[in-house]
Amino acid sequence: MKARSPHKDAPSTKSPRAVPAESSANKRKTTPKKAKYPDIRRDLERQRTAILNEAGDVLTHRENLEAFPDVSDQASAEVDQNFSMRIRDRERKLLKKIDEALERMNVATYGICERCSGDIPYKRLKARPVTTLCIECKTLQEQEEQARG
Repeated sequence: MKARSPHKDAPSTKSPRAVPAESSANKRKTTPKKAKYPDIRRDLERQRTAILNEAGDVLTHRENLEAFPDVSDQASAEVDQNFSMRIRDRERKLLKKIDEALERMNVATYGICERCSGDIPYKRLKARPVTTLCIECKTLQEQEEQARG
């Protein structure tokens, strides 16, 4: 029987286990901020899903505005419809802000103030996850708006 060379059977330095660990380390380098606020991301995604589900329900169960014989009943129904439309418009705007916040998470700019480029505190992000300004810059913005009238 022929003796085998010890180098031939020796494990290589490139084991199959080293490759996945290396690639997962690369993933962490490319998305450091993505995993920074997983709880806020989950909250935003849940809120987004709830808004979209509610919008779907409204579209599938549309209420037809009836012609009421009484003018006051007709007016009341129109007021209710206008109120519902305002709520849907606010939800549409909120949905846009949620999408923008999720995109900022994807590109690692979430939690950075758009005005001063400082970090937005976690408590503020948790309370208002779609915010783009730190509390100091938001206060300044509100003061400027009040001064304008």
